[in-house]
Amino acid sequence: MTEFQAKQIRDLRLQGTGYRAIASVVGLSRDIVRNYCKSHGLDGYASVLTINMKEQMMKGQACLTCGKQIVQPMTGRKRKFCSDECRRRWWSAHQDELKKKPTAYYEKECAYCHKRFVAYGNKNRKYCSHECYVRDRFFWEEEGREPYIGPTISEEENS
Repeated sequence: MTEFQAKQIRDLRLQGTGYRAIASVVGLSRDIVRNYCKSHGLDGYASVLTINMKEQMMKGQACLTCGKQIVQPMTGRKRKFCSDECRRRWWSAHQDELKKKPTAYYEKECAYCHKRFVAYGNKNRKYCSHECYVRDRFFWEEEGREPYIGPTISEEENS
């Protein structure tokens, strides 16, 4: 059994999938899948297992992303994730839970296309997109215009 197959078995089992369905997806026998699940604490009824895993995740005993057991440190902050990869994956899937400050939104005008855009957390941003930055930085000669130089020192002090 490969590491990828083991990860597939774990993920499918945590979703509440039965041994036979996992075996057909992974390409192993039902007995191999069942033995792997028993040896890694994933045995029992699939519906009960998912409820137990959710309880463990809420108590901080299992990773919020993959469900692996977490050994909590003796001192310091309690861990929620087993690795940095799981932490990044969870936060990218839960963007709506980020607490963004309303004072960190800046309304700007793009230096290239002159469209209005909102920048979060960067008051020095000049372009609405990477494409505008590239066009302004590298293609100004082809377009027959002067490059964007930025405000002078006296203009920065006045604003």
